[in-house]
Amino acid sequence: MPESVLMIGAAGILLGVAISAAFAFARRLVRGSRELGTDAERATYTTLHLASRAAGHLRGGFDAADAAKAARPLRTLLGCEALAITNGPLVLALDGGDDTVRAEAERLAASAAATTPGRRAQLLRDAIGSGRTHLDAVVAPVTRGGAVTGSVIAFAPRARAGLVRATGEVADWVSAQLELGELDASRTALAELELRALRAQISPHFIYNALNAIASFINTDPAKARELVLEFADFTRYSFRRQGDFTTVAEELRSIHSYLQLERARFGERLAVTLQIAPEVLSTVIPFLSVQPLVENAVRHGLESRETGGRITISADDAGGFAEISVEDDGVGIDPAVVAEVLAGGASEHVGLRNVDARLRQVYGDEYGLIVETNVGSGMLVRMRVPKSQPHHELAMGGVR
Repeated sequence: MPESVLMIGAAGILLGVAISAAFAFARRLVRGSRELGTDAERATYTTLHLASRAAGHLRGGFDAADAAKAARPLRTLLGCEALAITNGPLVLALDGGDDTVRAEAERLAASAAATTPGRRAQLLRDAIGSGRTHLDAVVAPVTRGGAVTGSVIAFAPRARAGLVRATGEVADWVSAQLELGELDASRTALAELELRALRAQISPHFIYNALNAIASFINTDPAKARELVLEFADFTRYSFRRQGDFTTVAEELRSIHSYLQLERARFGERLAVTLQIAPEVLSTVIPFLSVQPLVENAVRHGLESRETGGRITISADDAGGFAEISVEDDGVGIDPAVVAEVLAGGASEHVGLRNVDARLRQVYGDEYGLIVETNVGSGMLVRMRVPKSQPHHELAMGGVR
């Protein structure tokens, strides 16, 4: 066989192999593209991902550092050449662009700050038209509380209607994120006020009675008085600590032990206590001062007015993914209608009960509010349920444990 024929045959074989390999690669590429979803699905994912990246920074407030971190994903989202975020007449962040663009953004920011709410995105043709730089500008107002507080400014060589609409939507979204951030801050402040209310409730009534109880033992039983002073110090140190809004079941129970030791010094044999604690829930994270006020409520409103006193039972049970904690007394009880009024915020007494319920709902959701079973002359049972796994709250505790 001639050598030229052999070479042609070999070349044909190599060409066939190459075509087969290319076809197989193309199939894998198409299959991979299908696994990533349609073009619309990929575009949706990209949009949500960029918005999520920006949201975390905007929720923290409207300052230069957060605005700078939010500007880049927002510019990518709009596909513009440069994007500025302003607060009043100040340019907080500029992603892309040069000194000329920044100067124009500052001029536009001052103009946007003077606008009235309700104005939509405005297109300015050739906002920058000197030298080699020719850019249109789209200015959309950012509002908070019904007032214009800033703007989003997108720069592009030729801004079309789609960019104008998109910039307006982004500015509305930025406004919503800022207002959500303010709402989160208000909730945090409210939680702090509720915690202060609980501490204020503890201070006058209990401290007065505890000091009187200690004083009664100074002459008759000095050793007992010293022991009660230490219990009082432990209780107040825990109750008025400043670090962390969360604690553990174990820490709260230690504080409750000190509280009950002081109350038993006053009640004597009239106050009996039963503890039923599952060891596996001791490390569960709970809001700070969420169980102790329930115990104090049982003492003050359930047993104090009874000449014979009574018994308080404190239970903490493992219920799968939850810890169920209950405080029960066999005291005088109250009308269920009064409990409903208390939890709705309409009664001045039982403030501890109301504040604990509000804090549980604020932290975990309405389904985690207190469950109260009571009636006149039938004692009271108060139950709370918290998730055993709370990684965010455990992280917030830091080194408090």
